[in-house]
Amino acid sequence: MFRYLARRLLLQAVPVLFVIITLTFFLQRFAPGGPFTREKALPPEIQRNLDAYYHLDDPLWRQYRDYLWDLCPKTFHPLALRNGFDLKAAFGIDLRPSFKYANRTVNEIIAAELPVSLTLGSLALLVALGFGLGAGALAALKHNTWTDRGVSALALTGLCVATFVSGPLLALVFAVHFHWFNASGWYETRDAVLPVLVLGIAYAAPIARLTRGGMIEVLGQDFIRTARAKGASESRVVFRHALRGGLLSVVAWLGPAAAGILTGSFVVETIFQIPGLGRDFVISVTNRDYTLVLGTVVVYGTFIVVCNFLADVLQAWMNPKLTLE
Repeated sequence: MFRYLARRLLLQAVPVLFVIITLTFFLQRFAPGGPFTREKALPPEIQRNLDAYYHLDDPLWRQYRDYLWDLCPKTFHPLALRNGFDLKAAFGIDLRPSFKYANRTVNEIIAAELPVSLTLGSLALLVALGFGLGAGALAALKHNTWTDRGVSALALTGLCVATFVSGPLLALVFAVHFHWFNASGWYETRDAVLPVLVLGIAYAAPIARLTRGGMIEVLGQDFIRTARAKGASESRVVFRHALRGGLLSVVAWLGPAAAGILTGSFVVETIFQIPGLGRDFVISVTNRDYTLVLGTVVVYGTFIVVCNFLADVLQAWMNPKLTLE
């Protein structure tokens, strides 16, 4: 197990994260324009001072080298994360000042806004797992009935309707018309209801379809018939035998999906004006804020790598046929 974990982290996770950071760095530099491009050009003296302050006047290879060095952990104080996501205090990772927000660093922006995205994503993940697993298991147990067809139709609808469509519709009905919830903001409990539902339902639909397909396949195997022939109750057959094997495809899909849902959705945060990291990522791309784009890519890439790694470990634990070699 230790060799498997080390191989996954050192030979796969770290190189993937390195490639993501490298591509993002150079794609920004090669794109037309720059962070200080305006309709009216800045005076040459101000442009030179800005380039010198942000080290944009250095050769590109040196900018890339220095940024990678700033990303390397230099200290190890994980207890510093108790007071927030201060990567500089915990690991010595310096994400540099923001180009758009002159008085704030990218570390400070991430420390302030990442908890909001994680809260939204965690609640949405619970909604997605609750609805998706329950509906998928019910459809599998009621295979080829109207219940199965109804769940499949709802899941297909959830897959087809994008969040930028369902979000405004729910806000129009439940916030504007009925005044049950707020259409924007992140200040009180009812502010979170609509964005959590929109994001959770979007992920519940594929979970339901994967759960249904996996459980139908497992329920038709010989060991399930043997368990029933020995007198095992239906609840024991489902929860002890069928569910574990039927969820393998869900766990495999949930690796990259959990990273996206935990860090929040760009679209949902923008629609409901939630002060999370996803909304700032969209704004930073528009403003050509190099450091903020790279900082958010580092955070999202790390979450993707970690969630995929945990999904692989969970698959190895759930599937006795899967060898770690």
